[in-house]
Amino acid sequence: MDMDSKPGGQQMLMARQPIFDQHQKVVAYELLYRLEDSPAPGVAGAELSGEMILSVYTSISDAGAVRRVPAFLPVGRELLLSGALPELPLKQVVIELDPGPKPDADYDRAALRLMKEGYRICLRGLSYNPRYDNLLKMAQIVKLDVREFSESALAGQLESIRPFKVAFLAEGIDEFSQLERCIDMGFKLYQGGFLSKPKLVEGRRVSANQVTMMQLIQELQSPVATPEKLEALILRDPVLTFKLLRIVNSAAYSLVRKVDSIAQAVVLLGLEQVRKWATLIAMSANGDKPEELSRLLLIRGRMCERVAEGLKQPNAPSYFIAGMMSGLHAMLDIRQDAMLDQVPLGEDIKDAIRAGSGPIGAVLANVIHYESGDWHLLPPDFDANLYERAYRESLKWTQESMQAMHEE
Repeated sequence: MDMDSKPGGQQMLMARQPIFDQHQKVVAYELLYRLEDSPAPGVAGAELSGEMILSVYTSISDAGAVRRVPAFLPVGRELLLSGALPELPLKQVVIELDPGPKPDADYDRAALRLMKEGYRICLRGLSYNPRYDNLLKMAQIVKLDVREFSESALAGQLESIRPFKVAFLAEGIDEFSQLERCIDMGFKLYQGGFLSKPKLVEGRRVSANQVTMMQLIQELQSPVATPEKLEALILRDPVLTFKLLRIVNSAAYSLVRKVDSIAQAVVLLGLEQVRKWATLIAMSANGDKPEELSRLLLIRGRMCERVAEGLKQPNAPSYFIAGMMSGLHAMLDIRQDAMLDQVPLGEDIKDAIRAGSGPIGAVLANVIHYESGDWHLLPPDFDANLYERAYRESLKWTQESMQAMHEE
């Protein structure tokens, strides 16, 4: 099945949202799905080509090795009752069900059928009531949205549901303080935008290593940097040199001959490509940050660049830098405005990150909406095919690139 070709000319949009354990390691992805003219996310059976989609959207490079993580797949009532869910690899899929306020016997029977087929079930969108008991007996995971409950009410939900021996997934965690509270309460899985936020600590100063990294980024972004100056700068850092050459010689570029010097890389790839990779490697040097944050920013930067290329915008590499730099503050655990004051980016890139201004800002905003599954925030005339293709290509490219960036 061609993923760009949909029944009735409709465009399938898909994005993935990470699910973490308490160590902020990715253990699964929730797959968000929509047809371009469909009002709400959810999985429509006819659109899935199970194994291919799971391979594209759940394969990641983790510490240099490729691994597959399970996919949480939201299934709406209509598809559940129809029994038309396409055959999917049982070990790779968790079926996510939202039974609504009054699940009936038909819904319970359809869920039981999935359980007997061997699927794992996650329940979401519920506030405990005995009417859910049949479903809770089938489920392995219960997802609770922490934004929907006070802390005491959330504790009450855990207490009521705990006898069913399920694992609890906390959804909607937007701050590290919420994550820490949920860990203490007994949740095992976590989902939300907290990773993209700086973990601010009162009185915290930027470390010496981070100052060095920001100075390197500053020099890399200098508009007067010549290929010779760039090569001299990179060669001062053996790790940077090693990783950059690994990337250039990786599957991400598929060059016909091996590159063994920075000068060669500049000639073959161009100054902007070498500049952006050296910047990324410098950003990723913060080893105490989860790998998913580097992964997220690399996907975002690459997708911005691919969209810009598709729209025939000039200087597409600047879109890559804007996407990547939009999350640098989370890497450094400082506020975004403080980060932008210290990194000498072009004003067009700074304005794009700060306020979504200009062509770069418009693409960056749309890419962030897309990756978050907030498709209703995209403009009516956005090119769904371009964005979907750019996102899918960025996932694959990021996996290959992170493999190359990891030391053997």
